[in-house]
Parts: sequence; structure tokens; C-alpha cells
Amino acid sequence: MVHLTEEQKLELRTIASKIVKDGRGILAADESTGTMGKRLEQINVKNEEDTRRNYRHLLMSSDKELSNYIGGVILFHETLYQKDVEGKLLKDYLKEKDIVVGIKVDKGVVQLMNTDGEGTTQGLDGLGERCAQYKKDGCDFAKWRCVLKITEHTPSALAITENANVLARYASICQQNGLVPIVEPEILPDGEHTIERCQEVTEKVLAAQYKALSDHHVYLEGTLLKPNMVSAGHSAAKKSTPQEVANATVTALRRTVPAAMPGVVFLSGGQSELSATENLNAMNCHEACRPWKLSFSYGRALQASVLQAWQGKQECFAAAQMVLMHRAKMNSHAARGNYTKEMESDKSSAEQSLFVGNHTY
Repeated sequence: MVHLTEEQKLELRTIASKIVKDGRGILAADESTGTMGKRLEQINVKNEEDTRRNYRHLLMSSDKELSNYIGGVILFHETLYQKDVEGKLLKDYLKEKDIVVGIKVDKGVVQLMNTDGEGTTQGLDGLGERCAQYKKDGCDFAKWRCVLKITEHTPSALAITENANVLARYASICQQNGLVPIVEPEILPDGEHTIERCQEVTEKVLAAQYKALSDHHVYLEGTLLKPNMVSAGHSAAKKSTPQEVANATVTALRRTVPAAMPGVVFLSGGQSELSATENLNAMNCHEACRPWKLSFSYGRALQASVLQAWQGKQECFAAAQMVLMHRAKMNSHAARGNYTKEMESDKSSAEQSLFVGNHTY
């Protein structure tokens, strides 16, 4: 019988806690080559390996101050092994700042047969070997994304159960190989559903998820949860305020997520940069008891303004890094519950919606 040793548990627990320590969160820089191409297209830059390397170099080589706000960075496979023009591995910039290196390990979403467009995530085959290699190559945590959607008849019981079990199996494999698993059962913001409907579905999904994690003997203290915030659908007539999002999200988490799990790192789900920060701050100002850290694992909500500042130009490198530092700092304030809009230097670009329908990575 395979068991985690006390030493393995201690390592996993230490890594998970370090990532979300003192208002720190995660920079999700794990966009696939195709998704990165869509981001670069928005600034009229070609999707070439050198361009992707230069952009990721911009992120990783930011000033050491970044480690005050970012506890971990999720990388795509290509980025883990990329080097800058001087031959230095990009991941080493993170190691030097004592930022934990993470890796995306899933192989993307595929359809579930005879469902209403629902899916599951593939990549379990060979995952143990990949995790062992990633650990050897300097990674300490991993990410796997499952996707569910809200319609009149979805998510189905099949989709909820299948995705919960896939995430639990992935988490178990990661922990056996020394990687802290980020468990990400994302409920897409697409649709016209109310915030009440989103809360209902979120509670159902998270309850099933923690049942599956328990069934698979996953060590909760050595995991992190990456859920959606509870909010009305993107196309809903009535939009949710930060206070409504905070109340619904914290309530859903309190009803379903064990206190042993150290940190919730929210995905931004296409919110504008400002909304993602405001909503996180509202949650950390909520009066209810919150036994876990509430922080962030943002991709678009940390990088959209950075890309706009960079524009693919070397002369804009430093300015773009300053934008990244600012957004990271604002979200770190929000993770402590002391963010205010007056801290923002330029609200215009940060207020733009980052929603992409049926979003894939």
C-alpha cells in the first residue's frame, strides 16, 4: 500500500503554505502556444518562440520586489526549459527570488459523449512520469483545469462526478511525486444565470470535489483550491456587486471546503483587472470566519495591462515590468483586505473586460 511519509506531508504542507503566505498569490503564466498567440495578436505581435520567450523573460526577470506579492508562478512546458539570450533558464529568475515554480500538467478538455457540450480533461496517462521529471527539473506545484458550464440542464451529474474524480486522481499522483496540486474545477462565467444559480452550482461542484479528494486519500493540507468566484453570468441583466460576490463566494466555500485546506487562489474568469482585485478584496473584508487564505491565481487579470504596455518592444520592457509589479501589489493588498481604488495609478485599461466565451488555455 502506498502512503505519503511524514516527510512528504511536511514538504507538501510547507510548499502550499509558502505560496499563499502573507498576501502572496500566483501568477498564471501557463498559456499554451495557441492561447499565447491570441494574446500576442491583440498587440499585433507574431506568435513565434523568440517572442514568447522574450515576453516570459519580461515576467520572470522582474525586480525582486515581485516576491513580496507573488508566491508562485505557473509555467507552460515550453517556458520551463526556455533560456534567455545569455543562456540562463527563465525559471532560475524565479528561483533566485524564492518564488515557487509550478507547471501545467493537463492535456486539455475533450467532450463527454452524449452530453450537452460538456467535457472532461485528459492527461492522466503518463502523469506520474511527467510529474517526477518536473519535480526533478525544479517544479514544486502543478495545475490541472477542469471546466463546467451553467445552462438550464448543466452541469450534469455525470460531468460533476467525472471531473471531480479526474481532479482527485491528478492530485493523488502529484502528491506521490512531491508536487502540490492546484485543484481547479472552473465553472465558466458564460451565460445569463443569476448569482444565486451560480452559488447553487458552485456548492454542488465543490461538495463533490472534496468527496472525491477524500475518496482518493488526498492530503488536503498539501493542496490548493482554484475555483471561480460566485457571480452572475457574463450576459446576465443584473450584474453582481463586489459585496454580493464576496457574500455568495465565502458562503459557498464555508459550506463545502474543509478548514484543513490552506489556501483558495481564485481564477479571474474574464473579469477586468479592477473587478478581479475589488472582488478579492471584498471577500477578505467579509465578516464571516474564513479558515483558509483567500488569494489569487490570475492570468489575464495580471497580464492584460502588461502586454499593452510592452507591445513587443524592447524599449518598453522596463515600463511593462512596472505595470506587472503594480497589479501584483494591488492584488496582494486585496488578499490582505486593505485594497482601495485610490491606490490605482491608471484605471482606464484595468477596467476593460477580459471575458472570452468558452475560454480555453
